[in-house]
Amino acid sequence: MALNNTVHAVTERIIERSKAQRRGYLDKIARAQDAGVKRAHLTCGNQAHAYAAMGDDKAALTAEKAANIGIVTAYNDMLSAHQPFKDYPDQIKAAARRVGATAQVAGGVPAMCDGVTQGQTGMELSLFSRDVIALAAGVALSHNTFDAAMYLGVCDKIVPGLVIAAATFGHIPGVFVPAGPMTSGLPNDEKSKVRQQFATGEVGRDKLMEAEMASYHGPGTCTFYGTANSNQMLMEFMGLHLPGASFVNPGTPLRDALTDQATQTALNITALGNMYTPVADILDEKAFVNGIVGLMATGGSTNLVLHLPAMARAAGVILDVEDFNDLSAATPLMAKVYPNGLADVNHFHAAGGLQYMIGELLDAGHLHQDVKTVAGEGLNLYSFEPELLHGGFHYREGPTKSENDKILRPASAPFQPSGGLKELKGNLGRSVMKVSAVAPEHQVVEARARIFHTQDAVKHAFKAGEFTEDTIVVVRFQGPKANGMPELHSLTPTLSVLQGRGLKVALVTDGRMSGASGKVPAAIHLSPEAADGGAIARLKDGDLVRVDATTGELSCLEADFGTRTPLSIDLSSNEQGLGRELFAAFRNHCGPASDGAGTVV
Repeated sequence: MALNNTVHAVTERIIERSKAQRRGYLDKIARAQDAGVKRAHLTCGNQAHAYAAMGDDKAALTAEKAANIGIVTAYNDMLSAHQPFKDYPDQIKAAARRVGATAQVAGGVPAMCDGVTQGQTGMELSLFSRDVIALAAGVALSHNTFDAAMYLGVCDKIVPGLVIAAATFGHIPGVFVPAGPMTSGLPNDEKSKVRQQFATGEVGRDKLMEAEMASYHGPGTCTFYGTANSNQMLMEFMGLHLPGASFVNPGTPLRDALTDQATQTALNITALGNMYTPVADILDEKAFVNGIVGLMATGGSTNLVLHLPAMARAAGVILDVEDFNDLSAATPLMAKVYPNGLADVNHFHAAGGLQYMIGELLDAGHLHQDVKTVAGEGLNLYSFEPELLHGGFHYREGPTKSENDKILRPASAPFQPSGGLKELKGNLGRSVMKVSAVAPEHQVVEARARIFHTQDAVKHAFKAGEFTEDTIVVVRFQGPKANGMPELHSLTPTLSVLQGRGLKVALVTDGRMSGASGKVPAAIHLSPEAADGGAIARLKDGDLVRVDATTGELSCLEADFGTRTPLSIDLSSNEQGLGRELFAAFRNHCGPASDGAGTVV
């Protein structure tokens, strides 16, 4: 099938836009590659320090004839998604030893959980933890003793931060290794219903706690299709995972086999062999287009609209919000996974999952086939699925039909002809909206604005009964420069209740929403942000505002709007406490949300 015209045009636009940066990046990588296998250039003293604690592996390391893998791990046992990584280093080392190679834990990176910090002060550190993770991974790899790297990470900021580091050390081959989703618990729609009942006082905290614990109940990623699981999808569409690695549950024989196979793959693609595949060769313009198409076809997290531009810049590729908008318009929405539907990722995987989607999208011309991946040449390799047959690991042809058309549909008969994202712009700036879960009758809201500077103020107004008519809820000074751009996910139950009462309601903010943002229209990531003098800082209570996801309009309709002076407020309360003082440099030097709000690239 010929490549879709929009996919072709957007790819060419990105290539042209990125020419200078990509050329400089590849020149840098070429210089690193020319230096050869790194251990050969270390002094004996350098190497003695690196191998002092390696026991029986010392002989293989000093002989320099077999590859040495650097493991960068985001393990901690507070994150359910990362708790399984505890035993991965030993498993990887054992798999490497079986073929005469070695592996070392190069370093650890922090991994915070947005589920723990939602609505809390710690959420103000969340976005910038991505950049900290990239820096920490850079420190790990700076020892310059590794022929390949294995990156152990799953959740929201962790994978983007690791990708930024992997691209920066793009001469080193790298394989991303997931841990898989937890088994299904309380259905997400039932959990959401209890949250709304708690917001209105219908049930107490005991019932809320019971529902939350029944939903988040074991090791693995949360089962809704939020940022963590969108990350896993992305790594397959971009060729950094093994095919079929994303959604196999932790603690299963197939999960263990995939980790062993990932180790073997990392060894196969080093410069010591004939399949040298550095990360720089994988992360090109076509790979990023494939990732965006995957995001749109699955109705994935809006957080990736922030993270993908930051990841791409680390590889010399410049993405723009218009790329997401145009690819979304041309990409069929093939999946309905909560919050876009009732199914969770386990149901999605059982229905055919990513292997079915990739095969369908390739056949329909929506993806670039001619890409390099850790599995080899060609994205078609990712239409195959792993299996354990007679105790051995194999790949078989993936599913060619959906097992449940309420969850997963073919590209020729999708849930809707366009993907899950829309760019909105006008005299308020540029923003994005996840529309895949927003009903058509809720996609246009024209109403008076209520202005807030914290999400808690919105909830207080709700409890005081102040929302009695159609309202555009504006929450500003929530951008990266203001307070680190926290997610405003705790507003979802409140706004959903208002919508359920028959009011037309929308959110406009320079902050973020969760990857679980759903049925309430939310124009987010508004740029320029209020703290940077953006137009959102000129809004007043009572202004007539139009949010139109059908035409892409986001405007204040007041005649004097353009002549107003932007409001400036005291942000010092966002600068102290719970570690926020340590992140001042990130707030002061980050880019705009439209460019990924990055600080390290």
